Amino acid sequence: MLSYGPIKIDPPLVLAPMAGVTDRQFRLILRRVGGVGLVTMEFISSEALTRRNERTIKMMHYCEEERPISIQIYGSDPERMAEAARIVEAIGADICDINMGCPANKILKGCAGCALMGDLELAQDIISTVRDAISIPLTVKFRAGIREEALNYVELGKICEGEGVDGVALHPRTAKQMYRGKADWTRIARLKEALSIPVVGNGDVCEPQDALRMFDETGCDGVMIGRASMRNPWIYRQIEDLRAGRTPYEPKMGDRRDVILAHFRMLMEQEDDPKFALHKLRTFTGWYTYGLPGGKALRGKINSLHAPAEFIAAVEEFFAQAREAA
Repeated sequence: MLSYGPIKIDPPLVLAPMAGVTDRQFRLILRRVGGVGLVTMEFISSEALTRRNERTIKMMHYCEEERPISIQIYGSDPERMAEAARIVEAIGADICDINMGCPANKILKGCAGCALMGDLELAQDIISTVRDAISIPLTVKFRAGIREEALNYVELGKICEGEGVDGVALHPRTAKQMYRGKADWTRIARLKEALSIPVVGNGDVCEPQDALRMFDETGCDGVMIGRASMRNPWIYRQIEDLRAGRTPYEPKMGDRRDVILAHFRMLMEQEDDPKFALHKLRTFTGWYTYGLPGGKALRGKINSLHAPAEFIAAVEEFFAQAREAA
């Protein structure tokens, strides 16, 4: 069983933090669908958090149903990161996670995220300072390195272990790769062999069977899934079915309709910025209807809609027509 200190992650399946995606509505949807062992918030700027930015504080709202929950922070200043971690602990999060893997240019330019893999002395200072600041479990997520010529994930993993980190997650691409090419799972296996703390694998888990392959090929303690869960919120449940020797649950059109409408209604109830709500509705409609018959037409239609209620009506009409055609 995957454990971070006293926190047990069962099943050992983790929702990857994704900016603009892993908000409280989506986390609740995954909890209610089932199968996910740990949900993680979209990553939080330590600078914005410690300056009490209103939007950032709002992002950190969660409910008891989501537990166990991890909050990921990023930044380049050790003391500010420590202060942010203390806030994470104070609001009752189960786990604090440090982002040392984000490859986005705006994060790299701030010398945060994966840029810290280019300065392991600073990375160690941040990890050590944050570890001393909090008593809840601390984890670190990172990539293989900034570029192929500078792979230092094992070295960073050993730093984490030496500083008392409770577990690490590796996405085995480099920052330069972004999400291109293939994730080299042999790097996850190598990191697992090098460390005694838990290692979670991430990258190219697109189908339920991929997670089982990752467990088998790398020996990792857990599997972290990101984009695949947006297209298929049932993926965690399906993985657990496979691990238990059951036929994976196959969601029906009615299941998809219910998940989409539940997510959208929560979003409308909890989001007070109409423009932001519309952006989220467009984003998730695109992901949720990916691969469905007629999904492309729905995605085209919603681009012309300007009110949340119109989105709900369009989705209900889409599934009503699908049911008639079946």
